[in-house]
Amino acid sequence: MRAIWTGTISFGLINIPVKLYSAVQDSGLDLDMLDGKDHSHIKFMRVNEDTGKEVKYGDIVKGYKIDDKYVVLDEKDFQAADAEKTKTIDIINFVKESEIDSIYYEQPYYLEPDKGAAKAYALLRDALKASKKVGITIFVLRNKEGLATLKPYENVIVLNRIRFSQEIRDPGELNLPAVSTTKSKEIEMANKLVEQLTEKFDISAFKDNYTDKLLQIIKNKAKGKKQAAPKMKVVHKQGGDLMSMLKASLEGKKVKKSS
Repeated sequence: MRAIWTGTISFGLINIPVKLYSAVQDSGLDLDMLDGKDHSHIKFMRVNEDTGKEVKYGDIVKGYKIDDKYVVLDEKDFQAADAEKTKTIDIINFVKESEIDSIYYEQPYYLEPDKGAAKAYALLRDALKASKKVGITIFVLRNKEGLATLKPYENVIVLNRIRFSQEIRDPGELNLPAVSTTKSKEIEMANKLVEQLTEKFDISAFKDNYTDKLLQIIKNKAKGKKQAAPKMKVVHKQGGDLMSMLKASLEGKKVKKSS
């Protein structure tokens, strides 16, 4: 792996030099866009909407529309808005991880101790693990200030970028049913079904089957073999009453367990 950032974790009076690595990689296939006639690569041009003519990259500017007019920005404007450049991951405080909703999590990174920082790194990692809390930090990556958590994952400290509250859309705009304040027979039955289907989570049991299947189709097609697409089962609406379907679901699970 190649480090994409180097800096220091600031933990009280302790400074821990670290290297930052992306913790994820795309599992999809890298497909090229081609002309269907001769399979030549497709190139994209930047064109003027009014004239249809191509615009050179050096002649392109960025602007923000206010009252049907564009305010054009130059490089100095962007520099003025840039976060103050710093090479420090400042731990602001520590919180219970359960207090952070999963909707805020965005991008994980691995942190590796730099030369001479192994002992201090291990101290922070083990303290986080023992306290079962995460550190809240602000850091700057590619001129943009980001909010993140620090938590141990196996033997590594993971910096997980999280979204700011203003980045989350308000679900109040959706047409949603009211939350029930009383326990109905349906809810009791649903709870039983949830309990029956509860298992210990094992991430290794889940695979990106689509990519594997698509790659196999590509290999077969290269050999002249064709593969028919599977038929899709479509359910247009919920049938029957909820109670009878919950009972049937519970009985179905019992049958599967006993078989």
